[in-house]
Amino acid sequence: MSAPIGAEAVRRVSTLELFFDLVFVFTVTQLTVLIADDLTFATAGRVVLIFTVLFWMYGGYAYLTNQVPPDRPSRRILLILGMGAFLICALSIPRAFDDGDDSGGVAFGIGYLLVVLVHGALYSRSHGRRVVWFVLPNVLAALAVTAAGFAEGLARDVLWLLALVLQFATPPLVRRAARPGEDEGLGSRIGTMSPSHLVERHGLLLIVAFGESIIAIGIGIGELPLTFGLFAGAFLALALTAALWWTYFVRDEGIAERVFARTPPLQRFKLALNAYYYYSFLPMLIGIAFLAAGVKKSIGHPGEQLSAGPALALAGGVALFLAGDIAFRRVLGITPVVYRAVAVLGTPATALLGMWLSATAQLIGLVAVLVAMLSVEARWTGSPAAAAGTDDGTGT
Repeated sequence: MSAPIGAEAVRRVSTLELFFDLVFVFTVTQLTVLIADDLTFATAGRVVLIFTVLFWMYGGYAYLTNQVPPDRPSRRILLILGMGAFLICALSIPRAFDDGDDSGGVAFGIGYLLVVLVHGALYSRSHGRRVVWFVLPNVLAALAVTAAGFAEGLARDVLWLLALVLQFATPPLVRRAARPGEDEGLGSRIGTMSPSHLVERHGLLLIVAFGESIIAIGIGIGELPLTFGLFAGAFLALALTAALWWTYFVRDEGIAERVFARTPPLQRFKLALNAYYYYSFLPMLIGIAFLAAGVKKSIGHPGEQLSAGPALALAGGVALFLAGDIAFRRVLGITPVVYRAVAVLGTPATALLGMWLSATAQLIGLVAVLVAMLSVEARWTGSPAAAAGTDDGTGT
C-alpha cells in the first residue's frame, strides 16, 4: 500500500463513503436472514439474483465517488439520499419474492429506481448529459425490477433476469462512449480513477461485510447458557473469519493497488469491472452472506449434527469466497492460485463432518483447510524467485 504511484495523488476513502458502505452492507444482513430462514436452493438462487442486481449499483457509487468526491454539501446530500434508497431496498429484501403480496417487490423496485436516479444525478454534476450512456440502461433495469414486484412465478424471474442483461450490456455502451473523438468529456474521465481509493474502498466494504459473520455468532447464541462448547464454537467461527481476512488482506490488497497504479488510466475501467464486479468481489461477498447464515444456524448447538442446509451454507460460503479470490488473483496476475483451487475443492467435503459429526467438527475442518492453504502459500511466496514474480502482481 505504500508503493509509489507516480504523479497521481493518493486519495483515501472519506468517512461519508464508509457510512454509505455500512448502510449497503445491511443488504448483506437481510440476505443472511433470508438464507437462514429458508435454506433451500431456490432461496439461494434468489439471494444471488438480488445481490447481483444490488452490487452493480454499489459498484456504480464506488466509481462515482472515486471520480466525484463528496466534498461539497450538494454532493453529500445526494449521497445520503442514495443511502436512504439502498435502505429501502434492504428493508424490502425479505419480501421481494413473496407470492400474493407485491408490496415487498414493488418497494424494492422503487427503492432501486431511486438508487439509480440519485446515482445519475450525482454523475451528471461532472459529466453532464453524457451520463445517458449508463443512466438509461440502469433506469430500464430498475423499471424491470419494479415491474417484477407486480408479477409472480416465471414472469417475475424473467423480469429480474432482464435487469441483469441490461446491467451487463451497460459496460460496452460506456466503453463506446469513452472512445476518443466520440465523447471527449466522458472518454477522458471514465478510466481515470484513483487506484488508492478504488482498492481501499472495496477492502473496507469487505471488512464491514466480515462484521456480519461476527454478528451472526451473537445472534445464533442468543440467550443460550454460556458453556465451554459454546465459547469454543464461537472462537472457531471467529478463527474462520480471520482466516478469510488473511486470505485477502495480507497480500492481495497491497498488490492490487500497485497493479492498478501501473495500469494506464483509460484501461483501469475494464480492469476494475473484472476485478471487483464480474468475477471476484461478487462471489466473495455472497460467500460471506452464506457463511454468516450457516454460523447463525449452527453456532447455538456446536456439539450436534447439522442438517444439510447449515452444513452446505458453511462449506459453500467459504468455497464461494475462495473462488472469488482466485478470480481476483487471475485478473490481476497475482500468484499462486493452485493452492486456493485445491482448497475450493476440499471445503465441500467439510459439510460431511457437520452432518455426520457436529458443527464444531465442520468448523475445525474449515479452519484446518484454510490454515493449511495459507501455510503452504507462505512457504511458496517466501522464496526469492516467487517474491520477485508476485510483488508487482504480474506473476512473471
